[in-house]
Amino acid sequence: MTKLQKLITKLEKHHKRKIDLSLDRTFNLLKKLGNPQDKLENVINVVGTNSKASMAYAKKSILNEAGYRCNLYTSPHLQSYTERFIFNNEEISEDNLIQLLKDVEKTLGDDEATLFEILSCAFYKYAENFKDNINIIESGLFFRMDPSSVFKKNVCTLLGVCHSDHYQWLKNKSIDGVIYEKTSKLLNSNIFVNKQVSEEIRKKIEKSLSKNTSKKFFFGLDFNISRSENNFIQYQDDLGELVLPEPNILGDHQLYNVSTSIAASRKVFNVKDKDIKLGVQKISLKGRLEEIKSGNLKKIAGNNRLIIDGGHNISSSFVIADWIKKQNQEVNLIVGMMKDKDHLKFMSSYENIIKNVTLIDIPSQDGAILKEEFKNKIDSLNFKLSLSDSIEDAIKSLAKNNNTIILIVGSLYLIGEVLNLG
Repeated sequence: MTKLQKLITKLEKHHKRKIDLSLDRTFNLLKKLGNPQDKLENVINVVGTNSKASMAYAKKSILNEAGYRCNLYTSPHLQSYTERFIFNNEEISEDNLIQLLKDVEKTLGDDEATLFEILSCAFYKYAENFKDNINIIESGLFFRMDPSSVFKKNVCTLLGVCHSDHYQWLKNKSIDGVIYEKTSKLLNSNIFVNKQVSEEIRKKIEKSLSKNTSKKFFFGLDFNISRSENNFIQYQDDLGELVLPEPNILGDHQLYNVSTSIAASRKVFNVKDKDIKLGVQKISLKGRLEEIKSGNLKKIAGNNRLIIDGGHNISSSFVIADWIKKQNQEVNLIVGMMKDKDHLKFMSSYENIIKNVTLIDIPSQDGAILKEEFKNKIDSLNFKLSLSDSIEDAIKSLAKNNNTIILIVGSLYLIGEVLNLG
């Protein structure tokens, strides 16, 4: 266990629950730290069930190309907690993060706070060193009671895909409950709403935001993006049309995420078209339809493509399935998931488009579903199901095929383990 991992384990003991939806502890710690959240300018909140990381990294890439320097806070990480802390365009070093967290823990004293609350407050405190940068803040669970909702003002909000997930934390266990948690406390500034899974959900969001005095921009109404028959990507809003290069991320669903970031860049930051085009080509995002092109696992995969995606909820399964349908190669799945997910609905998205599914346990995750239990939950689906004892063995079992795609999905924790194996 590294020094950072030991410190994280220690910080987790400051509250008996991993998740406890309340802002009291967050505001208490922020007050002790001198209320750094009130000293940060140019805050962009990124909210949603899905698409948050894609929008945040697309936004950062475009703004960087336009000459802006950014601080970026995201969660969860794939390989190291340092990934969550980007300051002045650079990931924090492990030594600096350890010192920062030790200082924050000392300030916290004997008071309670969850690990995520401590990490969030630590980010805001360190961001004071670069307070004039653009601060892109991705929300954790929902928004209303999340540590990302502590700001008094922001320049804009990017609202991603809102869909069914984390119902166990809601009194109103429905999409209406999700939308309320994500939209009822959004600040009054500019809100850019990504493409939704259905028009019904978009209308529910619009209704929920009806009393919010922000300028509101909806995908499909105020901005749009499409791929033409000749494969050109065309973005449109009232400022004019842009013909874009292929983004540096796989999947047509990413076009919607990118378009939301483009809309905010044009409307709020007046970014030039040339910077948008270059920024789109330089988006760097790990673990979302990312192809592994070298390393030990690629060697095991042989002449098959090896692709990973951390999608773990129902709406993410829709976009992954849509991507699979557009491939000209056979796609076989390797899947590991956490216990608290809707396993049957997630896997149902792949029925009749996937022949082979290999189930595995997620290493070192007590909250993961065991592959045998997973199999029992989805046995009714039309797949050839196999169980494997490790990521390497699962890839090896599918590597006997030629010129196929081996796609690993189901959990960001699983994708982190894949990346750690190299």
